[in-house]
Amino acid sequence: MKSERSATVAVVVPMYNAERTIGATLASICRQTHQALEIIVVDDGSSDNSASIAAAYAKQDRRIRTLQQQNSGVAAARNHGVAATDAAFLAFVDADDLWAPSKISLQLQALEAGGSSAGLAYCWFALIDGDSRVFSKDNRPIAEGRVLQQLCRNNFVGNGSSMLLRRSAFEKAGRFEPSLRGRSAQGCEDLLMCLRIAESYEFRVIPEYLVGYRVTNTNMSSDVMQMLRSCEIVLAEYREKYPQYGADLDGHLLDMIHWLAVRGFVGGRTLEGCHLLRRFFAMEPRRTISCLPHMLEVYCRARLVPNWIKAPVKRLRNRNDKFRPLYAETIL
Repeated sequence: MKSERSATVAVVVPMYNAERTIGATLASICRQTHQALEIIVVDDGSSDNSASIAAAYAKQDRRIRTLQQQNSGVAAARNHGVAATDAAFLAFVDADDLWAPSKISLQLQALEAGGSSAGLAYCWFALIDGDSRVFSKDNRPIAEGRVLQQLCRNNFVGNGSSMLLRRSAFEKAGRFEPSLRGRSAQGCEDLLMCLRIAESYEFRVIPEYLVGYRVTNTNMSSDVMQMLRSCEIVLAEYREKYPQYGADLDGHLLDMIHWLAVRGFVGGRTLEGCHLLRRFFAMEPRRTISCLPHMLEVYCRARLVPNWIKAPVKRLRNRNDKFRPLYAETIL
């Protein structure tokens, strides 16, 4: 029987006006140590030079092909890409994120070791800024196996760029949900897919930072109020299906409000950040106060505080590594 480690993996890249980052994203995919890839870039109606940049990469690497569609959102773009391949394994990466070279190889190994009951492998991710510099590596989940309740409590997978799926698990879960866009609630399509897979399959984790997840004031997650609507819709669906997990879902929503408040401030959406911080405080005043120092630290690191301020702070914290290294430097 052919080893799953040598199987073809389809990598679907939804792209919309990503001319500043799509080249680096494609380069990181092409550098994968697992060579058997179909790289499908789905241009979701871009009006910039994204399509021409992707086409240039396709000329250099025959594994890349490009598809076009009218602007329909990330879920529709991903579904379009999946429909264009019959690969047994599916991976997704946003057009501004980066992969470490060993990502796919390690995830395939994990799925093979888990057997047919393992439907999804995920990994840790580092938060990076617009210059690909790391400003947070706090995400270190270890959840494996049957994780539905844990996923109701916390979206530990974190983003679509961290996942590798068996096609059979994807098909049983159904496609990414395009209706969220019609309700002005894009953002939690990944969470919904993970929840649906977790109902029937086991998860596996690679405890390494194999994804650089870019946080800027232009990507979809920067619209914090839209993200909140999306999260509330998805969690409400699972509250109805699994009322026994109600407390977990409440905690998940609270964590999301906390994260989005930080995200709002980091992205320059100060009014929205303040609104979310007030809501967080109203729900959990003590926790809000205890979280403020960390929130301030993340804000300062992400908003490019001058080096003359960062340097003494760093010395006080007795860190030996270079402050805010490039993501590429962290994976060597």
